[in-house]
Amino acid sequence: MNSGLAKRHILFVDDEAPIRELLALFFRKKGMEVTTAMNIEQAKELAAAVPFDLAILDVNLAGQNGLELLKFLRTAHPQAPVLVFTGLPDEDLVETALAAGACGVMRKTEPLAALYAEVCRHVLN
Repeated sequence: MNSGLAKRHILFVDDEAPIRELLALFFRKKGMEVTTAMNIEQAKELAAAVPFDLAILDVNLAGQNGLELLKFLRTAHPQAPVLVFTGLPDEDLVETALAAGACGVMRKTEPLAALYAEVCRHVLN
């Protein structure tokens, strides 16, 4: 466990329960706190109630546009980096997400170690 990550809190938003559960377990084993949400409304409620150090969010949230949530989080929590986590191989999405304030875009097909390294890069700076 990386002691620098202890007490760091991630807000993870994805409409797919297996992905939410896997990543929550993965980051908890790394010593981080994780709060999960399955849609934009739940994420907004949790973001207002629970302080977080970084958000990871899917873009396609069961018919909802995760980029709307990205814009909300950047306004409501400007100090917290937001990583977009997507299964969509769309280069326009990458540009749009970065222009909307995402600190990075990760593909769901990338190894968990790559996502972990990206999270560390943003919460340990």
